[in-house]
Amino acid sequence: MSHTAHIPSHRKPRRNAPKTALRAGVAGGVLSTIAVAGAAGPAQAEPVTQTIEMPTITAGLSTAVAASAQATQQVAQDLQTQAQEDAAAATAAKTAKKAKAEAVRKAEAKKKAEAAAKAKAEAAERASRTAARTTLSATSGSSAGSAVASASSSSSSSATGSAASVISFVKAQVGDAYVSGGTGPNSWDCSGLVQAAFRSVGVDLPRVSQAQSTAGTQVSLSNLQPGDILYWGGAGSAYHVGVYVGGGEFVGAQNSSTGVVQRPLSYDPPSGAVRVL
Repeated sequence: MSHTAHIPSHRKPRRNAPKTALRAGVAGGVLSTIAVAGAAGPAQAEPVTQTIEMPTITAGLSTAVAASAQATQQVAQDLQTQAQEDAAAATAAKTAKKAKAEAVRKAEAKKKAEAAAKAKAEAAERASRTAARTTLSATSGSSAGSAVASASSSSSSSATGSAASVISFVKAQVGDAYVSGGTGPNSWDCSGLVQAAFRSVGVDLPRVSQAQSTAGTQVSLSNLQPGDILYWGGAGSAYHVGVYVGGGEFVGAQNSSTGVVQRPLSYDPPSGAVRVL
């Protein structure tokens, strides 16, 4: 055989690329196993000096974290706002309650003051009437008493027409309360009762006793007729009025203690009379 003759090679053919990749995978698996085993090893093992790179936060994750933080902040702001509103509401309620209590206190104080003023005015009115009666009694002496007695004995107790209606009206109010400024239907002052009685028959009288004492023709107490208006004090300055009902008696709203009463003229002798009917 020639030395140049071709001698077949006994080398094995070169492995292809897939086998090389397989080897690399096996090597990677071995390294992974070694790494796991090292992590599970005892605490006395040598520290790992290799730096492990943390995963990179993606843009989507960053946006989600930011949104979550913003939502948390909004919730905190909402809670703070609600707390402020609750505190304001509680303060307002407390203020309103205090204001209501103060208003009630002032109303009660005003009511007491008005009641005291009314009682004082009534006491002053009673005192004024008492003083006027004392003065009248001192100046007129027995002449007034004689006139009243004469009226009681000579006046007729019967009445007709409008006078009878006036008398019927005032007698129907006997027992009602006396209230200063009262004009009915269940409480009266003296001039309010007289005015209402004459209004029932179509006669309009002034409201106050001073004017009522000059509203008609002056008549003497010895010549009284049922339906005449009696007054106490001077004509034009009278402090009290009533209605003569005949039989030596009159009806009048006297005071807060007695109310509307029917009494004999001797009970409270009048100082004069006027005739309207």
